[in-house]
Amino acid sequence: MESQPEIRTKRKQPPAAAKDDRSLKRRKSGGLPETNGDTVHEVPLDDDMDTSDEEMLALGKTAAVAETKEWQAVIEKVVRNVVSIHFCQTASFDTDPAMSSEATGFVVDAEKGYIMTNRHVVCAGPFWGYCIFDNHEECDVYPVYRDPVHDFGILRFDPKTIKYMPLAALTLRPDLARVGAEIRVVGNDAGEKLSILSGVISRLDRNAPEYGEGYSDFNTNYIQAAAAASGGSSGSPVVNIDGHAVALQAGGRADGASTDYFLPLDRPARALECIRSGKPVTRGTIQCQWMIKPFDECRRLGLAPQWESAIREKFPKETGMLVAEVVLPKGPSDQKIEEGDVLIKVNDELLTQFTRLDDILDSHVHGTCKILVQRGGDDVQLDLKVGDLHAITPDRFVTVAGASFHNLSYQQARLYAVAVKGVFVCEAAGSFKFETLDSGWIITSVDNKDTPDLDTFAAVMRSIPDRSRVVVTYKHLRDLHTHNTTIIYVDRHWTSKMRMAVRNDETGLWDFSDLADALPAVKPESREASFIRMAGVNHPEAAKIVQSFVRVVASMPLKLDGFPRSRKIGFGLVIDADKGLVVVSRAIVPYDLCDISITIADSIIVDAKILFMHPLQNYAIIQYDPSLVKAPVRSAKLSTETIKQGAETIFFAFNQNLRPVIAKTVVTDVTTVAIPASASTPRYRAINLDAITIDSGLSSQCGSGVLISEDGTVQALWLTYLGERTSHSGKDIEYHLGLATPMILPVIQQVKGGIQPELRILNVETSTTHMSQARIMGLPEQWIQRVEKEDPERHQLFMVRKVDSGHDDGLLEGDIILTLDDKLVTRVTDMDIMYTRDVLSAVILRKRRELTIQVKTVPTEEMDTDRAVIFCGAILHRPHHAVRQQISKIHSDVYISGRIRGSPSYMYGLAPTNFITAVNTVKTPDLSSFVREVNKVPDNTYFRLKVVTFDNVPWVATMKKNEHYFPTMEFVRDADRKWRRTTYEQGEGHKGVEPFEGEAIDQDGLDGEA
Repeated sequence: MESQPEIRTKRKQPPAAAKDDRSLKRRKSGGLPETNGDTVHEVPLDDDMDTSDEEMLALGKTAAVAETKEWQAVIEKVVRNVVSIHFCQTASFDTDPAMSSEATGFVVDAEKGYIMTNRHVVCAGPFWGYCIFDNHEECDVYPVYRDPVHDFGILRFDPKTIKYMPLAALTLRPDLARVGAEIRVVGNDAGEKLSILSGVISRLDRNAPEYGEGYSDFNTNYIQAAAAASGGSSGSPVVNIDGHAVALQAGGRADGASTDYFLPLDRPARALECIRSGKPVTRGTIQCQWMIKPFDECRRLGLAPQWESAIREKFPKETGMLVAEVVLPKGPSDQKIEEGDVLIKVNDELLTQFTRLDDILDSHVHGTCKILVQRGGDDVQLDLKVGDLHAITPDRFVTVAGASFHNLSYQQARLYAVAVKGVFVCEAAGSFKFETLDSGWIITSVDNKDTPDLDTFAAVMRSIPDRSRVVVTYKHLRDLHTHNTTIIYVDRHWTSKMRMAVRNDETGLWDFSDLADALPAVKPESREASFIRMAGVNHPEAAKIVQSFVRVVASMPLKLDGFPRSRKIGFGLVIDADKGLVVVSRAIVPYDLCDISITIADSIIVDAKILFMHPLQNYAIIQYDPSLVKAPVRSAKLSTETIKQGAETIFFAFNQNLRPVIAKTVVTDVTTVAIPASASTPRYRAINLDAITIDSGLSSQCGSGVLISEDGTVQALWLTYLGERTSHSGKDIEYHLGLATPMILPVIQQVKGGIQPELRILNVETSTTHMSQARIMGLPEQWIQRVEKEDPERHQLFMVRKVDSGHDDGLLEGDIILTLDDKLVTRVTDMDIMYTRDVLSAVILRKRRELTIQVKTVPTEEMDTDRAVIFCGAILHRPHHAVRQQISKIHSDVYISGRIRGSPSYMYGLAPTNFITAVNTVKTPDLSSFVREVNKVPDNTYFRLKVVTFDNVPWVATMKKNEHYFPTMEFVRDADRKWRRTTYEQGEGHKGVEPFEGEAIDQDGLDGEA
């Protein structure tokens, strides 16, 4: 078999491409990419070049000078027909994730406005884009046709919109593609600069390149030449000296070799003629993939000498024949054609080329054809039914419970050699976000009902009430031997509508319709359960704490506040069983736009709600309905004394397998820690706290637990602390530390008493300063002596490391805090008086001077995000506390927290961590003014946004509104901590109308994949 070199597709990466070598058009919308040995990669070469625009222009001019006058005349004519295409696939579909990119196309009909380009540009799913002509006029483009298999598609534009240049079209001449012919590839290198690359056709009979797990062309030959085109040139015309298009640019090698692969234009020319005449583009299939094999290999497969002689006589220039490579189960060829069969005749006609095979199949859709193959030297005559290729190419999808689904495509089925049957999860999100891979799943049953196709699946999902938990079985296309079973929580309240999207080739849009409203949730029933017994442990009283732990699962339908995950699992400690109060880490429950489920005794599942979230100390208090639980849940007894360094204690926690572990250990340190800030994605982190570390290898393996005494008194919580995101790997670091129970007791007592804590805090982050440092900074000796006397265990003070933005009238960075309200501050707990005071009298050391100042505290109720707006795919809210901690100036209250891939915000480069300060010429200091102004912008219209980066660099973005795929939506939390949703259509708000689904959200300020 012919070996296939690595392939790249000529499509530029979007503004926020992930930093890996994964082929862009196969980059999944969430998580890390999956590759295997067969995967071949695209390399957008331009993105890695250091060459300046001026240098590139000079190089282009040099190349033009080197051309002959004849070629110069041809190129001047051709470039007027070449367009730069900027586009989005607005939703994950089939082999492609939601994404934004740029490519090339060329006009093939100036009167009707048709542009030829690649299929992977036109996209299998919802498309939204525009094109720019050589004179920089712009117009919208809409898909007219994308081939089910071959890498070509046709876009439509309105010729009347082009006013300042005469339109012309390139003639398609597939017959002029010949070995040795000199050609030019005219395209948009990286989608930005005109690129004219020369080459010579070296082969006409190359097999179609394989792109790994994404879209790949097959059942066609490709043309090979040396041209070395790069990112953005997908869809470029390959022209000859007469100015005719002889092929279509498609792919090239990724190993640096100057080799490119072009699609022959026979089938694109036929499709164009059908569309021009208003006829359907019929496409036939027998669900068999063929490969070109040389005669020597065909002989080894059993090709008889007489047939080789007949073929060589009829086709003297041919060097090979078509051989069956993949036969799809349950298709027309199944049980008839076998892998390795050599194709001899079709309908009594000797045949060696894909073009003629396509001709016959396309003209016999729903009919039959006779096929003669050689199998091990024997003739085998077959009659095969010809199926409709469009019928096994999905043109609709269903969104429900935050995920999207369609019937399995012929593309995917061919890649994995499986039957074209099943419900494919094209956007594995929401309730259907499985624990491992993000794509490639086939749903086989839901709620114990088989789901063989999309219609059956939709009918089953329609009957499931909101908040139900049902059994789902599923397989992965790469591992059909394993049948997975899981239980999902069906969310029909954040995205209540079940919707169907259907492709409309007349308008070029996908039409959305509502299939069903959500059924109301079933009233929960109380259930009985008992806890496990930990037999054989050496600390029986401590082990009883297992009856105070519950498993907590938080599901976030919308990523806010820079939090990197949409689902987190951990454990919480029951602090009041009678009232159903549980304390849990904020790394598990980050904000209250979420669903929280609690599992008690590994048996009873109940919903919970958030009561309180501490702004600094990394814990939240949630509540479940105890009347639904008939189990011996125990309220944990919390110690009122702070555990000391060197104290013996018992470590009880849950490991990575969610199993309880218990071990005797020693407290190695109780010290003030600084959780590192995440520079690229500001998100909540604990600050100004004393943390406990222990001498146990289990401490790094367990994220939820307690330190407990022999008599069962809880001395400290063991919590997960979310830290920074590493710049080199993009991994989110988590820390596991202890929090002494006396630090949380005051808040717990308030919550137990039915009081909502209203804390106030100092708007600063501090770090410890030892006496040697303080003396150098000018601290008088009497203060040093006082510290040593009053706190013999800790000879330290606190220096202001960072002041929150907007607060420069109190403490300043570099100040050393000596006392607060006359109390010496040597420990974090000494600052707890701030929680209940509006103003504190502080003695500080500032620039070697001792000062007494009045410091105002700030309320914490306003720090929670209580309003979010989704506009053009950008997720906006007030800058959360982590942003204010890390930035010197808040430019506006319109902060970009994330963006949805494939959206206008992604396409036009609105990056997370930026601030929007104005719409057109109107300042928008807050979300209300922003929503008011953007609702004035008509659909499909350009507008301007004034933006400031996190590093205080202002810039202006111009972008176009798209309400069809990305309407403006608003989530607002009311006084009862319940969220309501409003969708705006043409500036009018409609409650409860929401096309909100999916999870392809980028939150990385460094433009990485979230």
